[in-house]
Amino acid sequence: MSLVGKKAPVFKAAAVINGEEIVENFSLDQYLGKQDVIFFFYPKDFTFVCPTEILAFQEKLAEFERRGVAVVGASTDTEESHLAWLGLPKDQGGIQGVTYPIVADPAKTIAHNFGVLAGEWNYNEEGELVYEGAPVAYRGSFLIDKEGKVRHETINDLPLGRNIDEMIRLVDALHHVEKFGEVCPANWEEGKEGMQATKEGVAAYLGKN
Repeated sequence: MSLVGKKAPVFKAAAVINGEEIVENFSLDQYLGKQDVIFFFYPKDFTFVCPTEILAFQEKLAEFERRGVAVVGASTDTEESHLAWLGLPKDQGGIQGVTYPIVADPAKTIAHNFGVLAGEWNYNEEGELVYEGAPVAYRGSFLIDKEGKVRHETINDLPLGRNIDEMIRLVDALHHVEKFGEVCPANWEEGKEGMQATKEGVAAYLGKN
């Protein structure tokens, strides 16, 4: 079930911040009333597609921060695994240089509550508890506003990397809606016109385009 339009699930968990420090009880609540948040899940540390996404978010971090947006990553690995990966140079397959928080979710409860867990526990015919699927998170991305409400979500299958520039475009669209009270039509980008959510507004917009 989609979380769009609903409050983002609450959690407290260990995380690595600034690429070098483990903190306990990390929570998105610290951003309430202050910043929008891009909260994204990736499947697993020490893999192949994941570092390309994590490093791409880091490369665009200044663009998010300029817009008042915090970036937070998460996977079902432990905080110790995160820390080890963050300490490994890029040319050795690591993600050294990443400064935004990365949350540890080894119990998989955060991924489950956000609806991105790529499997589930079940009982087989012998009554044994087994895990069906992959015990990791899909590539879920959530845009959460200052009030803690989810305004956008996408969930990619494990082999499909996401587009970081699209996340920035969505942030710009949200801020345009909040600032001008207009809606953003197809392929809208920062600097383009929005339109009023009325028949007259749509007609006027289409007449110019």
